[in-house]
Parts: sequence; structure tokens; C-alpha cells
Amino acid sequence: MGASKSESFSKKHNEMASLFKALSHPARIAIVDYLLSVESCICGDIVNELPLAQPTISQHLKELKNANIIKGTIEGTSICYCINPDTIEKIVKHFGLITQKLNTKCC
Repeated sequence: MGASKSESFSKKHNEMASLFKALSHPARIAIVDYLLSVESCICGDIVNELPLAQPTISQHLKELKNANIIKGTIEGTSICYCINPDTIEKIVKHFGLITQKLNTKCC
């Protein structure tokens, strides 16, 4: 995170920022939505679903995988991707705390 002085923030804040950064591109949101709509998929399936070239999709998959939002397993010559439920649970928990705090405030 460099210039953002990430060392000044908690581990949790840095983790959430990394997750949100990985999700901050519409193509990555579309990939996550697609993975949620199927049991699992191969990279080529995603290429057929989105209006992007295969190398571009591969780069977005790499970002999502580096953030641990998706998991990939090698099956023959292909990689089969799926959502990592543990990471999604962290995101849901974070937004749940935000919602809970908002609901207890008077506005």
C-alpha cells in the first residue's frame, strides 16, 4: 500500500482494504457474480461470459485469487475457480458490524 502508510492501521483494516481493492473493478464483480451462478467453472467459461479478452480475464482472476476471494484448482490443463466462502464471510461480517452500528445510532 506504500504511500497510504498502511503500517499505521490495524491488520483488520489493511485486510479489508485489500479485499475491497480487489473487488473495486466491475469485471471482478462480474467474475464473482458469474462464479456464484455456477457450481464451478474453467477460465474459458468466464471468457465466454464477459466482453473481455482471455489475458485480461486471467489478470482479473489473478487479482481475485491473490486477495483470496476465489480459489483455483488445477484439473488437467485447466484451472477450475470457485468462491472462497471464508473470505466472503469476513466481508459479510464486516458489513454486518457496520449495519449493526448504523442501526443503533439516532439520525
